[in-house]
Amino acid sequence: MPVLLILLAAALAAAQTPLSPIAGLDQPRNYRMQRSSSSNPDWRNSNDDRIPVAPGQTVTIAELAGPGRIVHIWFTVASAQPSFPRLLVMRIYWDGEQGPSVEAPLGDFFAGGHGMEVDVNSLPIRVTSEGRARNSYWPMPFHKSARITITNDGKLPIRSLYYQVDWEKLPLLAGDVPHFHARYKQEFPARPGNYVILEAQGKGHYVGTIMSVHARTNGWIGEGDDFFFVDGEAEPSLRGTGTEDYVGDAWGFRRFDGPYYGVPIWEGRQSEDLTTYYRFHVPDPVPFTRSIRVEIEHRGPIAPPENSKYGERGDDYASVALWYQTEPHKPFGAIPPAATRLHYNLDNLIDGATLLAAVAAQGGKILKSAAAVVFAAEGSGATLDLPFEVAREGNYELAAYLTYGPGGGRFRYMLDGQPLETRHTDLYQATTYAPAARRLATTRLSAGKHSLRLECTGKNASSSGYTAVVRGLVLMEKPSER
Repeated sequence: MPVLLILLAAALAAAQTPLSPIAGLDQPRNYRMQRSSSSNPDWRNSNDDRIPVAPGQTVTIAELAGPGRIVHIWFTVASAQPSFPRLLVMRIYWDGEQGPSVEAPLGDFFAGGHGMEVDVNSLPIRVTSEGRARNSYWPMPFHKSARITITNDGKLPIRSLYYQVDWEKLPLLAGDVPHFHARYKQEFPARPGNYVILEAQGKGHYVGTIMSVHARTNGWIGEGDDFFFVDGEAEPSLRGTGTEDYVGDAWGFRRFDGPYYGVPIWEGRQSEDLTTYYRFHVPDPVPFTRSIRVEIEHRGPIAPPENSKYGERGDDYASVALWYQTEPHKPFGAIPPAATRLHYNLDNLIDGATLLAAVAAQGGKILKSAAAVVFAAEGSGATLDLPFEVAREGNYELAAYLTYGPGGGRFRYMLDGQPLETRHTDLYQATTYAPAARRLATTRLSAGKHSLRLECTGKNASSSGYTAVVRGLVLMEKPSER
C-alpha cells in the first residue's frame, strides 16, 4: 500500500477513535496550577476552613489575574435554611465585566433543581455525598481576570461554606478563545408558546441544558419537542421528537445519570411531582456565528383525570442554559427574586429550630439535630405533634419539608385532629432524599394555635426503622375565592 494511503487510513482511524480522558496526560504542561479556597489563613494552627454567609450578604470566593483557565470548582454547604441551594446564587465575571456571564442558583448550576440536594454523575458535573459535594469540570478560560461571588438570598445564615477553585495560570491565551456562560431563567407557570431556554447573540457554541419542572396537574410532562434556531433561521435546523428524546432517554423518564445526559430528580406523573434533567452537548456542541435561540415545547396530557387530551401544559419551568461565546453577551437582567424561585415567601417558613422549641412526642424520641425535627418512633401508634400559630383567620396551604431515607417509617397526618389526605405517607427510600416542600392541605384556619400530628402506621418491609424527619413547615395564606 502506498505510504500516502497508509497515513490517510491511520488518520481516519484516529479521527474515529474516541479521545480518552487521560489521553495526553503524559505531555508537559506550560501553566502553573493555582487554587482559591476557603482554607483558613492560619492553616498551620486551625482546621476551621469554612466561611459564613449572612442573609443578604455577597462574598467573593475568587479574584484571579489572567490569563488563565478555571478547570475545577468544588463546594459544600451547611445551612438550616430549607431549599438553600436555590437561594444561594453563584456569579462569575470575566475580564472586568460589570454584569456576570455566569448567574444561577448554586443547586441548579450543579443539576439539582427545586432547591434540592441530589447526587449527579456526569462528565462536566459530579455531585456526591447525598447532594452535598458539588464539582464542576467545565473549562472556563479568561484573558485578564475572573471573579466569583456567592450571594445568600435566604432568611437564615449559611453557617458553613467550603469551596475550592482550581485554575491554570497561563503564559498566553489566544484572543479568540470564548468565555463560558450560564444563565438561569424560569416561568411559573410556563407561558403560552414554547419555553425559551436561551436567546443569545454573538459567536460561540451551545453546550448544555439543565431543566427542572414542577407538575401542576397529573400526567406526563414530556411530550415537548426541542428546537434550535441558529443564526436567525426561520426554520430550526435541529428539531426534536420529544423531551425524553432530546435528553437521550426513551419512553418516559426514570431516575438515572450518565456522562452526557440524565434525570437526577424524577418523582412521577402526578400533580406536585418534581423532575430535573440535564443534556450536555459535550460530543455535539451547537455552533453559531451570529445568534442562537433554544426552545422546548411544554406539552402533554391536559385533561385529568383521564389525561386523554394533549396540549400545552401550564407546569413550572426553571432552566440553566450553558454556552461559550467570544463577544460580550447581552445583559441578563435581574435574576428572579428568592420568593418566586421557591413558590412561597420566605416569611412563610417555620424552620426546624422553631419547631423543635415546641414539639411533643409520644412513643418515640426526638433525636438531637440543629436544623430539623428527627422523630425516632418506636412503632405503630407513636405520635409527633408540631404546634404552629396562625396570625389571622384565612385560607391557608400547609406544606412540609420531609426527608426520606433508609430508616423512614409510614405516617398519617392530622391537622387539629382531622385526617389529611396525601400520598406522601411512606418516608422510606433506599438512599436519603430531601425534596422540596410537600403540600399536605389547603384549608381554612382560625387565628391562634394549631397542630400538625404525624402518627406512625408502621414501616416499609425494607426500612430499618420508623423515623420521620421534618425540616420545616410552610404556611401560605391563599386569596379568598369570590
